[in-house]
Amino acid sequence: MATEKPPEPEKMIWLREEPSARRPSHTRREIAEAALAIADSEGFDAVSMRRVAQELDAGTMTLYHYVRNKDELIMLMVNAVVGETLIPEEELIEGSWREQIRQIALRRRETYRRHRWALERFDYNQPVPNSLYSFEQSLRACASLDISPAEKFELVSLVDDYIFGYALHEAREIVEQQRGWTPEVVEFYERQLESEEHPEFRRLLGDDIEAGFVWAGELFLDEGRFERGLDRLLEGIEAGLEDDGR
Repeated sequence: MATEKPPEPEKMIWLREEPSARRPSHTRREIAEAALAIADSEGFDAVSMRRVAQELDAGTMTLYHYVRNKDELIMLMVNAVVGETLIPEEELIEGSWREQIRQIALRRRETYRRHRWALERFDYNQPVPNSLYSFEQSLRACASLDISPAEKFELVSLVDDYIFGYALHEAREIVEQQRGWTPEVVEFYERQLESEEHPEFRRLLGDDIEAGFVWAGELFLDEGRFERGLDRLLEGIEAGLEDDGR
């Protein structure tokens, strides 16, 4: 007796055409924008197929015609967030590789600030079209550099790591400062710093530990800190290229 073939796995959303009705009620872009609006105003946990359908004034089953499940909805959201990091061609500055990479970095940081919840709730390793466009834009900014493909990859990745890491730590610090310290946390730090095992840290904070941490928190969220760090990073990369005679 012939055995039935197992069903073929469904193609990912990017490999399927959008619904081809002559005038479809919705588009993937509109669905993603609705989901982002909910996440921005109510939090990521508020996003569901039903909630997005309500936002679009559509039935939940209608939404399944465009997006098969919540995982695909999240992929649309990831693609939309990454898309916001792209700089339109007409807005790209004409300058050195360093000036262009700096412009790209500032754009990405601003995008993450608008959607801080996305830093920890999204899997940015998911294959989405805009990730390729984003990487391509950075590579084009470095096209004038006479360096190997591996070095270009490392340069672009290094800047991306700085942007994402900074944005993630900034988002966590904001939550921490909003929540405030419990008496137990204050006691923990006081005991640790009074033990004389961390003299440099104690010298950094000063005699008033709580005031020292307030000072450190304000410094951490200083508006200019991201750009200062970015400039130092790019200066270091440029100096290394010059040392190599490039």
